[in-house]
Amino acid sequence: MSIAVLRTFISRWKQEHEALLSKRNKSAAKLPENNVSVSEVVDTLNDSDMNTEKSNEECEGPAEKSQDDTCTTSEEPVKTEGKVRGELKLPRVLEALSASGLRALRYAREVEGIGQVVALDNDKGAVEACQRNIKFNGSVACSKVESHLADARVYMLTNPKEFDVVDLDPYGSPSVFLDSAVQSVVDGGMLMCTATDMAVLCGGNGEVCYSKYGSYPLRGKYCHEMALRILLACIESHANRYKRYIVPVLSVQMDFYVRVFVRIYTSASAMKNTPLKLSYVYQCTGCDAFHLQPIGRTVSKNTSVRYLPGFAPVVPQECSHCQKKFNMGGPIWSAPIHDQEWVTNILSDVKSMKDRYPAYDRISAVLTTISEELPDVPLFLSLHNLCATLKCTSPSAVIFRSAVINAGYRISGTHVNPLGLKSNAPMEVIWDIMRCWVKNHPVKAQPADQPGSVILAKEPVLQANFARAVASLSKAQAKKVARFLPNPERHWGPKLRAGRQITSKHISLLGEEKVNGCLSHQDSELDAKRQKIEKLEDAPAES
Repeated sequence: MSIAVLRTFISRWKQEHEALLSKRNKSAAKLPENNVSVSEVVDTLNDSDMNTEKSNEECEGPAEKSQDDTCTTSEEPVKTEGKVRGELKLPRVLEALSASGLRALRYAREVEGIGQVVALDNDKGAVEACQRNIKFNGSVACSKVESHLADARVYMLTNPKEFDVVDLDPYGSPSVFLDSAVQSVVDGGMLMCTATDMAVLCGGNGEVCYSKYGSYPLRGKYCHEMALRILLACIESHANRYKRYIVPVLSVQMDFYVRVFVRIYTSASAMKNTPLKLSYVYQCTGCDAFHLQPIGRTVSKNTSVRYLPGFAPVVPQECSHCQKKFNMGGPIWSAPIHDQEWVTNILSDVKSMKDRYPAYDRISAVLTTISEELPDVPLFLSLHNLCATLKCTSPSAVIFRSAVINAGYRISGTHVNPLGLKSNAPMEVIWDIMRCWVKNHPVKAQPADQPGSVILAKEPVLQANFARAVASLSKAQAKKVARFLPNPERHWGPKLRAGRQITSKHISLLGEEKVNGCLSHQDSELDAKRQKIEKLEDAPAES
């Protein structure tokens, strides 16, 4: 996936540079007419590019805007320290935590048009292994990849705006690296960041998540998407400290981790839009209802824009549907987490080079599902959870989606959960649809204080239409394209941290055969040590 995104980034990088050069050449052609010096033209171009960047960001607005209203990143100019580049240099890549250097070597060997790849690690043995691997991979690797023994944080801080791409993939949380990482990326460059501490990000340890990422997670079916949005909000927070901001290109949750691809730009004025992209989440403790509270808002008057605090509260003390309390989490990134144009380009590039991706089926499945997501709808609902609240049988996804579409709203799936549904329909409409469903499929009587009983006690305002809608199936579903693939092998998932002792409790992670083999190996090592100690103890007695 990272290679696919990097290939698209390099292609887009070249297009942006060519567009900027053509713009400069057009302005330079007017020199004889206006008697303006070349330096003045370049300065004018720089100013206009900065204004274009600011206006592009300002048009993004709040998270409620649709995809048509949001800006794409393809119009962002390529700049370094405010100067227009005369010649496009090959992109420099930093793999900050390289270990044996496998990813750095793959970037150098498989991605066309890539420049220098710097592989860092703070372990001497890892750097030596990386240097051996560079030699094993021939002249291409030797000419492009270099390995250094260094602390990634110090190296990135001492090389500000030096790298076009920075790849962060630590074991656990990336939070300690983000401050230096956002400073080492050039304007318009890309930061690739992975977080594997999903127990923390998904609400298992909320206080730990707050200390690391500055957001409090909630435990809901959408927790994995919330983890993505918490990570994006954290990166944005670090970038804002240096008058920078992020534009998410692709954000994925796969297997046991989340990975985001964001471009980083510098603009003090565009940075003011950050509160419009962040929201708090109110989650009802009794039903699946959730509400978003934007942190900021804007008020436009003539040509001026004022930034003001968001209106509050968006919810009463008790849920209007089930009369239960709310839990509050966040702040999270509530703006789009993907750029649909990028996703389409990446997917088409992957399909055109199908033979070069051993994991093609998995990559195309994830990208296909992402391309069908509603970009302007944060988080999602679970149809099974809605039915569990009401203690009723579940309608098929097609029937439920048809009811939402017939009510005049949009609905889609999500790549995070095969049972998740994103919709811009308010919770009142969702519960009305479920009330109409229960009327046709009665349930057993429940205690009056149960959330489901309180919800069903109200008469539906909207009369749901369950007739099959044309758009109830996405294009991928209609063509029966695989979107969620099974795990490639048994016991798939994160393994033990290096140096941990394997015990019988790790059978679910590693499998019974592997654990038994490791335990027998450990027993044989203990027997050998015991025999050695006994020989050493007997030696003085014999003498």
